[in-house]
Amino acid sequence: MRTFLVSLTAGALVAFAAPAAAAPPSVLAAPDIPVANVQAHLNQFQSIATSNGGNRAHGRPGYRASIDYVQGRLNAAGYTTSLQSFTSGGATGWNLIAEWPRGDANNVIMAGGHLDGVTAGPGINDNGSGSAALLEIALTIASQNLDPAKRIRFGWWGAEERGLIGSTYYVNNLPSAERSRIKGYVNFDMIGSPNPGYFVYSASGQPSGSLALQQVLQAPFATMGVPTELTSVGGRSDHAAFANVGIPVGGLFTGAEVTKTSSQAAKWGGTAGQAFDRCYHASCDTTSNINVTALDRNTDAIAYAIWTLSAGTTPPTGPRFENTTDVAIPDQSTVESPIAVTGVAGNAPAGLQVTVDIRHTYIGDLVVDVLAPDGSVYNLHNRSGGSTDNIATTYTVNASSEVANGTWRLRVRDAAAQDTGTINAWSLQF
Repeated sequence: MRTFLVSLTAGALVAFAAPAAAAPPSVLAAPDIPVANVQAHLNQFQSIATSNGGNRAHGRPGYRASIDYVQGRLNAAGYTTSLQSFTSGGATGWNLIAEWPRGDANNVIMAGGHLDGVTAGPGINDNGSGSAALLEIALTIASQNLDPAKRIRFGWWGAEERGLIGSTYYVNNLPSAERSRIKGYVNFDMIGSPNPGYFVYSASGQPSGSLALQQVLQAPFATMGVPTELTSVGGRSDHAAFANVGIPVGGLFTGAEVTKTSSQAAKWGGTAGQAFDRCYHASCDTTSNINVTALDRNTDAIAYAIWTLSAGTTPPTGPRFENTTDVAIPDQSTVESPIAVTGVAGNAPAGLQVTVDIRHTYIGDLVVDVLAPDGSVYNLHNRSGGSTDNIATTYTVNASSEVANGTWRLRVRDAAAQDTGTINAWSLQF
């Protein structure tokens, strides 16, 4: 993650191509990406740094060796790759662009992160973590022979730590017609912090922030039962170049030098009063500076986002309504939490998304329904899951027969004794 800005000068574009895989295409659900494979790439980055002066910084041999490692794996997997060179601080840098040669080339979903580190250390969390996750996801796309509706493009950026140099050069040198083909860019910078938080880029916190991308990135964490926080990272990473030209952006982040609060430690674990990454921009940012659980969760969330966004299905873009007021759920009782919906014309959609965050120590006790304004009942959860803790997930309800405006209610019934809980929050996405 960068800390300051400097100027750049133009360079050259060198292209390499590998043949596409010959097997027949198939469309598959987003897979569980083995975190051990991601760690193997991080071990390679660590070895590269160790062999090249202890870092992988712009203008140093460790950065070029990192580029060569990633590009070699992608070429062997069937990607079309290109190296884009630029000059910053009197040294040559490179961006690596890789495109999976399937899907509509006029509708591109792009994912990226910076591959360079600072001179002080090997840069394993910042940003070997995002770079390694993207590499393993790209290799999984190839191994599964994915045939997406949209074109998938990856970017590993150079000289981010000098001020977003590589990504800015890439975006500024795209012809306007090429820019218009990029329908969204998602950025992954520091996703394995040792004292992690789970942050999603806020749609309202930056130019061209996208609510649709924000919600796609939040969804897998809700399924995992991991709460997230929205954050504005401003111009601190490579999404900024895309946002500045109007391309919708989003991203994930596990925290850098900022201190974790007590409430965040209660929510996510870890140590309050300590930085999310005490080795930020330091020599101790090694493979020992990674929280493997955070790396695993974020990698799977990135895969979910890429599979979802490239599938051709349009994420919901209508208004979202939320109630975050806690409602206690006593034993053997029924409680409700209301949401007043206004300003939505006509009926609710056939794919109304109901996101529920209920904290309870025995969800097998619970019956959970959403009630439309006219009292119609749509069951979401009916005493399944046994002794599992908490319900944190998004349900899809066909509410197309219901008028959208009015008071919707989440009704929760505790049908047994001994375990209690709380409705922490719930929302409706139209």
